[in-house]
Amino acid sequence: MKKIIFKILLLTLMVLVPVTAMARVSVHVSIPIPLPPPIIFPMPPVPLVIPETDVYVVPDVHEDIFFFAGWWWRPWEGRWYRSRYHDRGWTYYKGIPSFHKKVHPHWRDNYRNHQGKGHHWNYQQVPQQELQHNWRK
Repeated sequence: MKKIIFKILLLTLMVLVPVTAMARVSVHVSIPIPLPPPIIFPMPPVPLVIPETDVYVVPDVHEDIFFFAGWWWRPWEGRWYRSRYHDRGWTYYKGIPSFHKKVHPHWRDNYRNHQGKGHHWNYQQVPQQELQHNWRK
């Protein structure tokens, strides 16, 4: 009788142990990434193109705001954000956008001094209504 009880107990353990070993524990932790504060524009920004690039910048605001490939971009607190609109809808972008390596780190100084890539920078602002149309060209 002891042998039968022992065999039943052993068989039960053999069936239950693999099932419990296959059970998975999944822990998902979601850390919200804060969005940048809004930039208040009294009127839509008028960007200009950085020389020898297809990157637009907005020089008349303190924060860096770029326009590239149909998206508005802005860095904030070490992260990048993008939106289809210059004044809302910002979402976190993982990584650094590819266009940023084309942007000289002192582009604002170049803008003020009318210099770009060692040449005179005769910049021309692009009106907002032309921006969406022009960037594809």
